[in-house]
This record gives sequence, structure tokens and C-alpha cells, in this order.
Amino acid sequence: MKIEQIYTGCLAQGAYYIESNGEVAIIDPLREVAPYINRAEKDGATIKYIFETHFHADFVSGHVTLAEKTGATIVYGPTAETNYEAHVATDGEVFKIGNITITALHTPGHTMESTTYLLKDADGKNHAIFSGDTLFLGDVGRPDLAQKATNLTQEQLAGLLYDSLRTKIMTLEDEVIVYPAHGAGSACGKSLSKETVGTIGDQKKTNYALRADMTKEEFIKEVTDGLLPPPEYFPLNVKMNKEGYQPIDEVIKSGARALSVNDFEKIANETDALVLDVRPQSEFIKGFIPQSIFIGLGGTFAPWVGALIKDVTQPILLVTPVGEEKNTITRLSRVGFDNVLGYLDGSFDTWKASGKEVDTLRSVSADVLAEAITENAPVFDVRKPGEYENEHIIDVPSTPLDFLNEHIEEFPRKEDFYVHCAGGYRSVIAASILKARGFHNIIDVAGGYKAIKETAIPRTATVCPSTLK
Repeated sequence: MKIEQIYTGCLAQGAYYIESNGEVAIIDPLREVAPYINRAEKDGATIKYIFETHFHADFVSGHVTLAEKTGATIVYGPTAETNYEAHVATDGEVFKIGNITITALHTPGHTMESTTYLLKDADGKNHAIFSGDTLFLGDVGRPDLAQKATNLTQEQLAGLLYDSLRTKIMTLEDEVIVYPAHGAGSACGKSLSKETVGTIGDQKKTNYALRADMTKEEFIKEVTDGLLPPPEYFPLNVKMNKEGYQPIDEVIKSGARALSVNDFEKIANETDALVLDVRPQSEFIKGFIPQSIFIGLGGTFAPWVGALIKDVTQPILLVTPVGEEKNTITRLSRVGFDNVLGYLDGSFDTWKASGKEVDTLRSVSADVLAEAITENAPVFDVRKPGEYENEHIIDVPSTPLDFLNEHIEEFPRKEDFYVHCAGGYRSVIAASILKARGFHNIIDVAGGYKAIKETAIPRTATVCPSTLK
């Protein structure tokens, strides 16, 4: 028996390859399916089942394409309805893969079809669970995403999740391995661990939601407390996962069009295409196409695209590092953004060489900010609320990047102002968006809060994250 976790850091997502005696099961695959097919061919094995733990909201799964290419059966949990052929498992249904079995345990709460898959080894012993978004390491799945689809409140869904955890998962042996669908950085939970593999026993000891003495009422209150609104692209990804989608090979072929400077500019002017610049932030700061938005490949690229662009049908023109064109299109397609119209051939250098207009972004050190603060210059913190609550510059407001649109009127139109995040990535994203909206008086703080902490800028006392629950 082989179990391989295929973890994609950009999405904080774990897919799983399971092989036994020449048969393979894939759990929660990414949209680009070639790695799974190639791995099975290397093992001389056949992909038999594709298990989906639920209808994912934060990425487009590869289940449809993988089934088409391999003939494998797509398996969902009870209540799932799809527009393509799939096997809807009953609670407790057993699937045989070589010498092992996988049992579908219906665990509603995150969504109604959410299912945990229990793997039993060749001796019939409980070995591992693939818990999807039902159980993470350090957290559980948020219960607010499926409200519209179920006509249930988040409190009612949380109550179902409580029952699922205590009747289907916490009853398993402590040594059973936990393989979740996500780790830290995912928007599918509140406080996920950076670890991506654990055990039932460890989670009983460390996961706040699995406390043995926790009542259902306490669970509901703690799990629903402090939930931020989900990204707006989530329901659009759910729709694609339920109804199907265009094969990724066709998306890449359509989007990988090298455009000359003049053609790029013409398409930008004649359509409502967004110019998305994914180069490193250090390069973007020095020069970029006016009105373009920066979201660099070097950070958590795809989730920020989804959170900030929101509409998966938005036409996009790309400025990428040379050689990263197909990679960028692939990573966009993981979150459903399939409408890439092309990329600037030769990247930004060709634009600059053509003599076209170029914009730049002012960026200063934290030491410069320290001097400006003494003169009461406005400063804005675009980190997440939890980061801000943990520690921040005194008298500086919280304006999270996720909800920048809600704070637009708070930014001064004439007076210079500064923006910072934790390390410099998100502040450049924020600055590019504000620049595109006419705020040319914005100044980025290089190095973010990490650099700010090395100065004498007055800051609040650090608050332990556990006290913020």
C-alpha cells in the first residue's frame, strides 16, 4: 500500500494518491491531472476511483477530466447532485482498491455532502482518514458556506458538524492518521495548523473543536465566532465542480497567446480586460503598465486572485516573467479563472522598450516611515484582522486587503499616505489596486511589519492568538 500526499502550497491544498496491488484511488485531485496519470503509469497501476470529499469552493477539482481520461469512477458522498456521471455513495459504503478498502463516512456540517473516507489496510485495520474540510489539523471546516444551498443557518450546519465529528471521527482509534484537504493559509477554516498530517489522538489533545467536555452549544458558538465573509469566487468554483468545466489543456491553449505590445494595448483598450502583472514585487515597483494590478506568483497567488478579482469570467491579459506564461494560466485555472486573452510577449521589457507610458510605485524603508509617523502621516495596515489584533502600530486602522473595496473612502486623495502588510507582498497588491483607482499619493513600506518591528515606531502589546478566539 502506498499513500502519497500531493500538497500544493499556493492553495494550501492536499490531494492524495493511494495505490494497492495495481489499483489506485485519487482523493480531491487538482485540475491538472497529468501528474496522477503519470504516477499511476509509473506504478503500472490503474486509477479506479476518484473520491471527492465535497464540492470544493476554493479550487476547481480535476475529477471530471481525470475520469474522462482514465475511465475511473467519481465518488461523492450522500446527497451530492452533479451534471456528470458520478457514483453517490451511501453512508458506510465500502470500496475495494487492491488489498485495501475505503469506507465512505457521511460527515455533514461543512457542506451537506461532506464525506470522510476511512482507509482500512489489508488486515482490515483502521489506518487513516481523508477528512476533506470536515476536520483539519487544529481546526474544523467553516459551517457557513453551504447555507444558501441547504436553507440552513450556519448554526444548524455547525450542529451537524458537531455530531459528525463525535459520532464518525472521534470514535476512531487514536493512532488513526488524519489526512486533511487543507493546511494553514486556506480560507476554509479559521486557524489551521501548518502541519498537514496528524492523528486522531493528537487532534483530541490539541484541536479546540474536539474537546471531550465540549457541549454542542459551546461548539456552535466557538466554530461560528469570528468567521470572516468567504471570498466571492467560492460559489463560482462550487458551480464548476458540480456542473463540469472546460479541460485545462484547452484553457492553456486558448490563453497562451503571445501578444505584441500593440496587440496587447489594443485588446486592453477595446475590451474590459484586466491587466494582471504577476512578476516579483521588486520588479513591479520599478515599472509597470499603467492601470495594471499586481498579484505576484511568489505569494499565495491563486487565492488572492479569487479574493480580489472575484468574477471567474473576467477577461485577463497577463504580464508574466518570461517562461512563466503557461504556469500562470494553469494556476489561474485552479481557481476557475479560464478567460485569459493572452500575454505580453517578452514581458514588461518589450513594453518599456516600445516607449509606451510606464508607471512606478513609491516604496520606502520602515525607517523612513518612522520619520513620517512623527509628522502624523496617515498609515494603513492591510494585513488580516487576526494579524492586526495580535499586534499593530498604535492609532493605525485595520484595512484588510481582502476587503479593500469597503475602505476606499478612507484613503486620502491628496495627502501622501503609507500602506504596509506583514512582509511587503500584500501592500504592493493594495498599492497597485489603489493606483489603478487614481490614488497616486500612495507609498509602500518595504519589508512590512517585520521591518517596522525593528524601528522605534510605537506598537501595541502582543496578544496571544489563542485569546482571540
